[in-house]
Amino acid sequence: MGEEVLYTKREGMAAIMLNRERALNSLNTALLEKLRAALEDAESDVTVRAIVITGAGSRAFCVGADVKELKDKSQAEARDLSLWFQDIMNYMERLRKPIIARINGFCLGGGLELAMACDFRIASDNSVFGLPEVNLGIIPGGGGTQRLTRLIGKTKAMEMLMTGEQIEAEEALRLGLVNRVVPANELDTAVDALLSELQTKSALILGILKLAVNNGLKMSFERALSYEAECFSSALASGDAKEGLQAFIEKRKPKFRGE
Repeated sequence: MGEEVLYTKREGMAAIMLNRERALNSLNTALLEKLRAALEDAESDVTVRAIVITGAGSRAFCVGADVKELKDKSQAEARDLSLWFQDIMNYMERLRKPIIARINGFCLGGGLELAMACDFRIASDNSVFGLPEVNLGIIPGGGGTQRLTRLIGKTKAMEMLMTGEQIEAEEALRLGLVNRVVPANELDTAVDALLSELQTKSALILGILKLAVNNGLKMSFERALSYEAECFSSALASGDAKEGLQAFIEKRKPKFRGE
């Protein structure tokens, strides 16, 4: 994937590392292109059950966009950049495999937007979160104004967005911005534990669940309920549903095949 992104696979997991440690893993065009390519490869590989995204080093998950790439863009170029970045984040939500953000250190701006597009966020206790774009005279452009509001509510989101406030890990946990906070030396253990738990589930059903939640959030409540019924019927018609229900009746662990 090139030096900006390190991409590896092992035991049903694809690991994507943002690899610009000296720039605190800031996002430039080359990195985002390679991130998209890694995600597409992980999606197409049937042996991959889950994806983990992290940042190189211990100082930052990602501090956001590379400011040097932003400062000379025209209004039209800025719009195109925002839409392109948003498209990558939207793709992550459509991708039918769980994506875990492994967060250690600063998670700011576009880095937080990236983390919020993941399905799980596991953070070390020294992590810091924020969307400080207002301090640069700009606003988030990768979906931050919308995802933050949906995750933690308008009141606190508006405060964070308009003040550029940065919050620590425990506050992020209290607000529901992250799933779990652990000591830095236990971060890999916590991520591996979640991966192990996900491996016991049906890959097919996890994908259906992800679509039901993410697509449903874009609909009216009534339409989302109808969509859930469609997803439920699709799940129940699967071989994994038949196996799971039979295993429950027989009081044994199911052997899911992802079909």
